[in-house]
Amino acid sequence: MSETAVSQETLAEQAEAQRPSVDVLDQLMRPEVQESLTTLVENLPKLAEMVTFLTKAYDFAQSVATDKVLINDLTQGISEFAKPVVEKAKGIASAAIEASDRSQNETATIGLFGLLKLLKDPQVQKTFRFLQAFLSVLAERQQQRP
Repeated sequence: MSETAVSQETLAEQAEAQRPSVDVLDQLMRPEVQESLTTLVENLPKLAEMVTFLTKAYDFAQSVATDKVLINDLTQGISEFAKPVVEKAKGIASAAIEASDRSQNETATIGLFGLLKLLKDPQVQKTFRFLQAFLSVLAERQQQRP
């Protein structure tokens, strides 16, 4: 009885092994599969070229991603570029905070003569020139729009 069970299992395994090849052959006989295969075969040179390009791009990206010297150089370059900007922003922020503190502590009223005296200040003049130029640029742009 055990021999028949073993032989039936062996036959089942052989049938299982032959079934996928039959299924593949059946699929290859279908016209849409044959058309797809024809298209693939016709485009194999393009596909090979694309795969070659993608492989080279992947290899390049992999070498760049693992190159510690390049990563360190990029990091230093970005930090050197950003450092002056950050320092300038910190300077402007600290000046704004200090000006806010001073303006809150100052209680004196600015009169007409105090305002005239402020108009002579070079920084005020520079600010007014900038403001005037900025407003003229905005007016010109607004006139150019239909």
